[in-house]
Amino acid sequence: MASEETAMDAIGAVFQPELIELMKAVLDDAAATLPESKRTSTKMAEMASQILSCAARGERDPATLKIAALLAVVECSHYSHDISPERRAV
Repeated sequence: MASEETAMDAIGAVFQPELIELMKAVLDDAAATLPESKRTSTKMAEMASQILSCAARGERDPATLKIAALLAVVECSHYSHDISPERRAV
């Protein structure tokens, strides 16, 4: 559902060729940081969707776009029960 909402943000947006090149470069850069086994078409689509959504809202900073793309595909691999009691204490 979040992917659908993200995609909806970019509908109707018009991007200049320079911005399209920037977004492609950001997607390539973000993908390069993922392990090869994680560079699936689904993850690439999720990252691209997030980049498009952010750009549609006016974001142009490559670092910010990259962070947004990567956050779209972050998987939690540690749960609270996996963390030692010492680390759980705040």
